[in-house]
Amino acid sequence: MFNRRPFRFRKALIGTALAGALLVTGCTSPTPYRPATGYGANATGYTDQRIEPDRYMVSFQGNSATARETVERYLLYRAAQLTLEQGYDYFVLAHRDTDKQTRTYATGDPFGGPFGYGGWNPYWRYYSPYYGWGGWGPYGDPFWGGRDIDVRTIDKYQAMAEIVLGRGEKPKDNVRAFDARAVIDNLGPTVRPPERG
Repeated sequence: MFNRRPFRFRKALIGTALAGALLVTGCTSPTPYRPATGYGANATGYTDQRIEPDRYMVSFQGNSATARETVERYLLYRAAQLTLEQGYDYFVLAHRDTDKQTRTYATGDPFGGPFGYGGWNPYWRYYSPYYGWGGWGPYGDPFWGGRDIDVRTIDKYQAMAEIVLGRGEKPKDNVRAFDARAVIDNLGPTVRPPERG
């Protein structure tokens, strides 16, 4: 008689893993506009540092669900907000840069083995420029099988700028000068603050 217990157990584990993955994926949302939280590479939000009385370093770092355009827009919004907070009218971008951090994760079959019961079997990995990473072993087709490896690439963006603050009307001949009130008025409707809960 065939024992169905290992098969049911495996189905239960797969179902639990899928439910957990969907839960984690569903909870990821773009970084809202807020002061930075977290530490190091996990920090998200805006920071600013005074360099001179009228010069600041401003940055905004998003999470893996935050688009580059959003990170750059929030940076400009923070620069305008900071300008008004300090009693100035416009700011000039002395330097601006956007950094992209890319991490690649590869995960294999969590149950391993030739039939899903664990154990060792010979296995070779290979890379195809058309299909990405794959593998071959004696228990799969060498050309179409062995696709039990999941490779994910995650991008995170951080925008940084050095700004110089000024009073009065912005210089008309400087394309790097921004009227802080106009930036707030134009970008304000697209800025998503943190949800209150």
